[in-house]
Amino acid sequence: MDWGTELWDQYDVIEKHTQSGLELVEKYVKFVKERTEIEQNYAKQLRNLSKKYNQKRSNKDEPECRLSSYQSFLDILNEMNDYAGQRELIAENLMMNICIDLTKYLQELKQERKAYLMEAKRAQQNLESTYKQLDSSKKRFEREWREAERATQYAEKTDQDINATKADVEKAKQQAHMRAHVADECKNDYAAQLQKYNKEQSHFYFNEMPLVFNKLQDLDERRVRKLAHGYILFSDTEKHVMPIIGKCLEGITKAGTNVNEKNDSMVIIEQNKSGFERPGDVEFEDYSQGINRTSSDSSLGTPKGPMDLLGKNKGKNFWLFSKRSKLSSSTLTPSSAPPTPSPANGPPSPKFGRDPLSYCLKEINKTVKPRISSFRTLRRSPTVTEDFAHLPPEQRRKRLQQKLEEIYKDLQKETDQSEALGKMKDVYEKNPQMGDPASLASQINQTSQNIERLRGELNKYETWLAEAGGRGETLRYKPHTFNNNGAHDIHSPDGAHSDESTPDPSQAIYAEFDDDFEDEELTAPIGNCTAMYNFPGASEGTISMQEGEVLAVVEEDKGDGWTRVRRNNGDEGYIPTSYVTITLNK
Repeated sequence: MDWGTELWDQYDVIEKHTQSGLELVEKYVKFVKERTEIEQNYAKQLRNLSKKYNQKRSNKDEPECRLSSYQSFLDILNEMNDYAGQRELIAENLMMNICIDLTKYLQELKQERKAYLMEAKRAQQNLESTYKQLDSSKKRFEREWREAERATQYAEKTDQDINATKADVEKAKQQAHMRAHVADECKNDYAAQLQKYNKEQSHFYFNEMPLVFNKLQDLDERRVRKLAHGYILFSDTEKHVMPIIGKCLEGITKAGTNVNEKNDSMVIIEQNKSGFERPGDVEFEDYSQGINRTSSDSSLGTPKGPMDLLGKNKGKNFWLFSKRSKLSSSTLTPSSAPPTPSPANGPPSPKFGRDPLSYCLKEINKTVKPRISSFRTLRRSPTVTEDFAHLPPEQRRKRLQQKLEEIYKDLQKETDQSEALGKMKDVYEKNPQMGDPASLASQINQTSQNIERLRGELNKYETWLAEAGGRGETLRYKPHTFNNNGAHDIHSPDGAHSDESTPDPSQAIYAEFDDDFEDEELTAPIGNCTAMYNFPGASEGTISMQEGEVLAVVEEDKGDGWTRVRRNNGDEGYIPTSYVTITLNK
């Protein structure tokens, strides 16, 4: 069933229905746009929320970053940020696949519908024009027929009039005959116009308008199918990202299961362990045996508690119970010896000398001065020193170890750079066309200065680490020394690290570090290269090559102009990067 057959006379209904259908599409597009704005605002709020609780101050150096509960919270914030990204993706897909696509399709439908309606209007106008011609010919025929009848009646009347002449009778008959002929022509024209109109009307109602109505029906059905597809996309757009959203939610669940309370407790212990020993028992000091003291118990010189005993029992530290959470920098210096632990039963009882009074005055001074110093310490924060003496022993050892690791890495980097500059200088000296050796002097000098500076810092921090009691707990380093060119030297000019010096058993914290390349396993090649020029490879560490020779690339150019390669026979060495064409493995 189609509109052209069943609704042949419902032009107004069809026009109104198709217009309503287009308005429905526009309404749905508007609805999806508003849904898109909601998704975008939701995603924006989620991102702002994640950013608010994931501030830049939460860097990796902060102690709480090592806690699993804290790290899990950061993982949740990251997953929530990814979740917001999926909501943005939903909004983007809704806009692209529904709003933009349907809006474009709607414009095409409007143009097509307008063309069909114009076609129907032209057919209607043609039919109306034909009907006007029919009506005009009909009226003309009617008018001419009446004139012919009057002319015939006048001719008959004139013929019967005895007073009329023969000429008048003949003239009247000719006039009636002419009018009758004109009326016959109008009749024939009217008949022709009527036939034409009937044909046009039949074509209009049985061909033209049904065809237009069927086209409008097809247009409307396509609109409905497209709209239904838009309805499905509205759901599928979100379904497509649901697996990723599910992974984000699984990540949040995983973050919760990754929390390890025991591990967090161990981290807290590791970060805050002071290394001090517990204070021993305070012995009874019987002053009555020497002199009779009459001063009141509230006297300034009478020791009553741990803070008053701090001056005398310097081997004891009351970190847990006092407000002096940090040692004064004057108590731990780079040249001071490591703190001696207190005996299990505290310091021995004081022995009176020959002058009991002077002894008591000294004891009073000992108890008063540390107390005043402790009050000053409460009012200002401890001074941060280079040797980390402001930290407890355990934390100090850890910080010194970390500093030694950083210095060692920098020293290794400078050493590699010095070796590369030395090789480049040798190549320039043997092949002046490649470059001026004098141009490298400033870089070599600067690198040597950096190496000497880092070596001094390394020795300084190693000394502090030994003083902090780092025996057996530090990273084991090989004492590195360098010659003037920045290369490794086997014998150190420094007596503290020389092989000829006698090692101190209390500072035996170093072990040999094997830097010999020959003991290393062969590195897998990362690509190959083809030589463009001949290279003699006369200097130490380099390898010769011939033009067109293919070598395996073992190590890329680190910015010094040299690439490490290997032959099939296992020979390795450095070649100028500019002399070869390199192809790396993908």
